[in-house]
Amino acid sequence: MNDQAYEIAGKVARKFAVCGDVVSYERYGSGHINDTFKLVTSGNGAPREYILQRINSNVFKNPAEVMDNIFGVTEFLRRKIISAGGDPDRETMTIVKTTDGALFHVDDNGGYWRCYIFVTDSLSFNKVERPEEFYESAVAFGNFQALLAEYPADTLHETIKDFHNTPDRFKKFLDAVEQDVCGRAASVKAEIDFVKAREEFCYTFEKAREEGKLPLRVTHNDTKLNNILFDKKTNKPICIIDLDTIMPGYSVNDYGDSIRFGASTGDEDERDLSKVNFSLELFELYTKGFAEGAKGRLTDFEFDMMPYGAKMMTLECGMRFLTDYLQGDTYFKIHREGHNLDRCRTQFKLVSDMEKNWDKMREIVDKYRNV
Repeated sequence: MNDQAYEIAGKVARKFAVCGDVVSYERYGSGHINDTFKLVTSGNGAPREYILQRINSNVFKNPAEVMDNIFGVTEFLRRKIISAGGDPDRETMTIVKTTDGALFHVDDNGGYWRCYIFVTDSLSFNKVERPEEFYESAVAFGNFQALLAEYPADTLHETIKDFHNTPDRFKKFLDAVEQDVCGRAASVKAEIDFVKAREEFCYTFEKAREEGKLPLRVTHNDTKLNNILFDKKTNKPICIIDLDTIMPGYSVNDYGDSIRFGASTGDEDERDLSKVNFSLELFELYTKGFAEGAKGRLTDFEFDMMPYGAKMMTLECGMRFLTDYLQGDTYFKIHREGHNLDRCRTQFKLVSDMEKNWDKMREIVDKYRNV
């Protein structure tokens, strides 16, 4: 964030159809992608709160498509929540349109801005402190799949092309190895061979999709704990947020990305790999919660693919870290020399652990497929 964004925010805030007059605004949250502000308005009753954001158009090349996806999905969710007797202003994000009725405002510098109703009496967590939080996040993301099971996923825009296209990631990895622009390939031969040995596995989901076995779903594509709002009083999840990467995809990728991050005993960039292990206990906890939240809306084949989703997302992530390392650390932000290589190695350690525990993972999935 920068001072220019702050100055522009004050002017832009008045372009949205908020209730009352804007009396204050301040930077909000810990996100690194978009510029985010919290607005407070007065008049027409009690003060109201809103979230105002400038969309990062360097990451999202077509902000209009991003907003089109979010509007379609959140309106669908509102109808589902209302029909179930819930509170749509708390249980899904609510877009506040501009005074002209648009989903976003473009400022004089070409910046894209949007506004949401602020979900009051809520909080989020940046990392799992207690196993119960991991379980609750699984229920929330499983329920997200259940609520959107009937949404026509193929009508959504692909806002980041090939985001979780593992075969495409593999091809980019091979290109990086061949080009070796930094002369690093020889020193990471073991890591390169690790990926190459799993080439056929990378095509598992795309092959299943072509065969008509794996359904296309509305997927969040960033299923981290901090993308869930919890109720301050009950500590139960109430709302899935950060919908910028809503796209057509596979439910098992959303599931698997959570496992990749949450079922590890070590940090993503831990250098001591003896501290990095795949936790079957956490895997089971998340699988139970995800299955319960999905309420029977997933197919048997999707359950069959859950262990594959965990391994696929972990392998893909490690592959991306390794690719970036080979290309000179140009994508992921690093804080020390070899940072991306450390990250890559933790992911590959988890993949190896998963392969050793493959039969146990499948038994756990079978245990919860009919909950």
